[in-house]
Amino acid sequence: MSHAAPAETQPEHGHEPGHDGHDHDHPWYLAHHFETPVQQFDACKLGVWAFLVQEILFFSGLFCAYAVYRWHHPEIFAYAHHFLNWKMGLINTVVLLTSSLTMAWAVRCSQRSDRRGLIIMLSLTLLCAGAFLGVKFLEYSHKWHERILWASAYAFNPETAHGSEEIPLGPTPRDVGVFFSIYFFMTGLHGLHVVVGIGLLLWLLVRSARGDFNADHFGPVDYVGLYWHLVDLVWIYLFPLLYLIR
Repeated sequence: MSHAAPAETQPEHGHEPGHDGHDHDHPWYLAHHFETPVQQFDACKLGVWAFLVQEILFFSGLFCAYAVYRWHHPEIFAYAHHFLNWKMGLINTVVLLTSSLTMAWAVRCSQRSDRRGLIIMLSLTLLCAGAFLGVKFLEYSHKWHERILWASAYAFNPETAHGSEEIPLGPTPRDVGVFFSIYFFMTGLHGLHVVVGIGLLLWLLVRSARGDFNADHFGPVDYVGLYWHLVDLVWIYLFPLLYLIR
């Protein structure tokens, strides 16, 4: 969305430009190629939904790969998921669900021209996002320390690796690294989306502090909110598929 004031035009139908040199009938946030703010909002929201559908298709391919590997190698998933800390996964699930609430509240605050509430809710959402990445860093660090890595069929040692619960007796399945490859790829890609979301939230926070959003112009907050809800939704599926299902 363009933040520059629209180009000056000759006044029509007797409308004179204001003292600042700009036509007061043309909002500063309205891009030149849109006729009305409503048209701009609808077009931008359609674009965001198209992007989110593409993201859903992208993650759907990964979930299909997960299903295929699980179907052909159920013993790997039944064994290896014990080495994931479901308590950390549960904490991150609660954190992201909380961030969805604060993000939805932020959208509502922007629609009500509640600048203070918007800043508070965006800050809380950022705090939750940072907490999620912090927990994920601890979890990844634990895996790295115990050599539980992607495609780590030879580095993986069940005698030194400790999961969140008692590991079942029996030989380690062949190609157990397949599970950890899927785990790191899917959760790592999701984490990258969280990082992008943090950047967008910081951008909104800066603009909110200078008072860019109100009841007439809240589109960017709404668009970022939709993206953040998708990030939360993907994790809701990742948590049970990787940490809980046996």
